[in-house]
Amino acid sequence: MEGSSMERFAMYGKVIAKPGQRDALVQALLEAARLVGPLPGCELYIVNTVPTEPDTVWVTELWKSQADHDASVTLESVKSLIARTRPLIAGFDSIRLVPVGGKGLPG
Repeated sequence: MEGSSMERFAMYGKVIAKPGQRDALVQALLEAARLVGPLPGCELYIVNTVPTEPDTVWVTELWKSQADHDASVTLESVKSLIARTRPLIAGFDSIRLVPVGGKGLPG
């Protein structure tokens, strides 16, 4: 099923902090939430920790479109935060999704 360019976009990002850096990484990702949260295309940006994985942080994002997400990472404030955060990160993986419905998904 090929979607249109204006369908909602979601992403789960798994970020592995360098040992001892998870709290600093969480703070940086919460700063990212403050930067992108007010953007009109951002519908959800949640930073999650994993109780059984002390270096793992998951970010859950929901955007009105992938274009809105892509535009957010071109902002100078976001690019600067990404550059400052890189030294804290040991690894990153993401899953890109197309939301289709359910509780909490705006209409």
